[in-house]
Amino acid sequence: MEAERRFRAMGTTVHVVVHGDPELAVLAQAEIERLEQLWSRFLPTSEVTELAVRSGDWVRVSPETVELVERAILASVVTQGRFDPTVLGDVIRAGYDRSYEELVGLDRAAAPTSPLGQGVGGIDVDAAALAVRLPADVGFDPGGVGKGLAADLVAARIDGEGAAGVLINIGGDLRAVGCAPAGEDWFVDLDPAATGQPLARVVIDHGAVATSTVLRRAWTIGGERHHHLIDPGTGRPTATDVVAASVLAGHGWQAEVLAKAAVVAGLEEGLALVESMGASALLVDDHGGLHPTADFYRFSIPIPGRAPAPLTEVPT
Repeated sequence: MEAERRFRAMGTTVHVVVHGDPELAVLAQAEIERLEQLWSRFLPTSEVTELAVRSGDWVRVSPETVELVERAILASVVTQGRFDPTVLGDVIRAGYDRSYEELVGLDRAAAPTSPLGQGVGGIDVDAAALAVRLPADVGFDPGGVGKGLAADLVAARIDGEGAAGVLINIGGDLRAVGCAPAGEDWFVDLDPAATGQPLARVVIDHGAVATSTVLRRAWTIGGERHHHLIDPGTGRPTATDVVAASVLAGHGWQAEVLAKAAVVAGLEEGLALVESMGASALLVDDHGGLHPTADFYRFSIPIPGRAPAPLTEVPT
């Protein structure tokens, strides 16, 4: 048996494939929507929103939000600050102050303001008490880690319920467990710009793929293009020689964090960062060149009917 579900959640399109009882696909959707209620910064009742509103105070949260915050702090450490979950103020000042659907076609004369600053080192977590405290006047943005972690949690839940295989794809950040419905490994096409012409196809088993790009989620302010990937070092949308990064890792949250950090870091440092974490990646430079990590070829397979895309050698 198998089942698929496509729906909107977490501000993006979600695709669930279950090799098993079709009711497990229904459960997967319910779980993703539940996590959205906990983590969306656009919902006034979410736990992430409450953390920002009550910054400086301890806030009781769910076990899932404790894990989200702990993973985000760890991600900031391992990426040497290229990922920072406390850039919410910078994200808002870049113009991302509402859901992306509301930004499409909107051209404002000036960017919104926000008093929120950064401060990942000041976040306190009491896992036993299920409590989190942000520094005063600091917000928390789950972007860059939340979708991947949600895919991990939901895939693990469905796997635990007895599915032979499950793939959770939340806006290009996905986690696969077990086997696909036909019994083979999962095939994933990498298409950062959503052109319908994938740059590569990879095969995964019990792993994750995530893509981060400045090519799609963008808007204008005063006629100037802005996007959602913030460089924590400058507080502004990143502007490096990398426009997209697809990362393969053991878990979705790891792949998502490394993909974002690789774009922020730039080509040479981005490839080095991914490899230092034991992951694999395909980076796209600002001229359209493709740059794989040394072991990317282990996971890449030909796309039927198409010649392989030219891959640039890894810098030495």
